[in-house]
Amino acid sequence: MNGTDHDTDTNDATALTRLLEVSTTVLHQAVDLVDNTLTTDEQLTVHSQYMPGSTIGKHLRHARDHFVLLMDSLSTPVPHALDYDVRIRNTPMETSRQAARDALDAAIGQLEKIVPDTKMDEQITLHAVTPYPQVVQTTFGRELWFACLHAIHHWSMVRVIAGELGLKLEDSFGFAPSTLVHAASGSKAPLGRPKM
Repeated sequence: MNGTDHDTDTNDATALTRLLEVSTTVLHQAVDLVDNTLTTDEQLTVHSQYMPGSTIGKHLRHARDHFVLLMDSLSTPVPHALDYDVRIRNTPMETSRQAARDALDAAIGQLEKIVPDTKMDEQITLHAVTPYPQVVQTTFGRELWFACLHAIHHWSMVRVIAGELGLKLEDSFGFAPSTLVHAASGSKAPLGRPKM
């Protein structure tokens, strides 16, 4: 291995460590919501007036699913097969705070176990319905970042529903890291500090 290969490996390891940090921070925001903001299981199932069919529980489950499906895809032969459309709906985490916490904690544990032993450029074949069947070549690093942004997008919808319920969320909940950095949210926002 020459010096350039070593530098690339080090940069990839650093990038992956940072993606793991963002991933777990985003999922910990949901754990904090379940533990410290929601006070009843029923709050997970209240249907939004502004987003028909949306509930906090459904958004938590859907966003968590993407992380789990990505981690599970690594058990398939290379290039790993990934399909985000394969999801189980109406799971206990949609209606129970304890089940939500357990499912989120399990996803965090799965990330912490798998991500450090995976390469940023690990090849993945993504299958999607757009509504036409699509097959796209991608990488693990790109899909992990997508899962983070996808979760943040759903946390912003959770924020709307929480507002309908009169619940106050932590200031950075549901905002993209780039938005928080741009707004100079300060040191209190877990994803809002530039990390250079």
